[in-house]
Amino acid sequence: MKRREFISLIGGAAAPSLLWPLMARAQQPGRTYRLGFFLPVARDAPAMIAFFDELRVHGFVEGQNLGIIPEGFQAGNNQIDDLVPALVKAAPDAIIAGGDVIPRALQNATRTIPIVVITEDMVAAGFAASLARPGGNITGISLMSPDLDGKRQDILIEAVPSARRIAALADSNVATLRHLQALEEAARAHGKELLVVRAAKAEELVTAMNDVSTRGAGALNVLSSPMLFLNRRVIIERAAELRLPSVYQWPEMAEEGGLLGYGPRFVDIFRQRARMVAKILNGAKPADLPVEQPTTFELVINLNTAKAIGHEVPAGLVLRADKVIE
Repeated sequence: MKRREFISLIGGAAAPSLLWPLMARAQQPGRTYRLGFFLPVARDAPAMIAFFDELRVHGFVEGQNLGIIPEGFQAGNNQIDDLVPALVKAAPDAIIAGGDVIPRALQNATRTIPIVVITEDMVAAGFAASLARPGGNITGISLMSPDLDGKRQDILIEAVPSARRIAALADSNVATLRHLQALEEAARAHGKELLVVRAAKAEELVTAMNDVSTRGAGALNVLSSPMLFLNRRVIIERAAELRLPSVYQWPEMAEEGGLLGYGPRFVDIFRQRARMVAKILNGAKPADLPVEQPTTFELVINLNTAKAIGHEVPAGLVLRADKVIE
């Protein structure tokens, strides 16, 4: 694993981005553009601050030519029945959402309002016909989660070489059998047994993690999921209580107390999405706006957490980390 990994955008997503400023219509003078949101993050979270800052760079400023529908922040799946119809009725210029469940509900409610999402696999979820040409009213960022969950499992095995049995915490709402079987096969190739535990909602997380410990797993891979990210404090704190070395989807989660975090930065992904939203506000059509993917990945290791749970991270892995907290 290199300190920085750069993965080319698939399906020609990078090259067309150079052409959009020439192809898109200019902003309409005097017009106020409106955005709706259905996201698990708070309005004042660092990722949202970065999102609006990036929009400002591209000429869309809240309170000047940009209006925000206030509902829809720190929102979860249990609000779908109320929030989806309200957003569609408000008819914003674009809706920003994440995950699989919420975008699917929005897609079923409208085929005309542009929806810009961050999800685990845009094509596999059926939101895009292809990365190069989504073909509908949804575009956004595909996180390559199946591949990255596997990479995180490899990092976890290297970080906890003595663990004969490792576990994966999966969100029942998004994890597919094929994805979990691939992780099991990869673990077997390393001579490890993989236990899969599932949770569909926050109330099931502690029970699932207790099950991991009871069944003798020596390490935990917290798989990609908006629900698991939203409830990261519960997971990080329970992992510490169980003294369970764990790896997480975002580098920021190690900065918040997790042992290991690997992937693109959450804040950077929101900036990337803001640039896509700006293209749509300038006239680009979601059907023709290529799905993008992360290009930069970071490994963060929290040695304070390692010390607290009594685990020594191998020196070779520490040396390859992009950031070490100590």
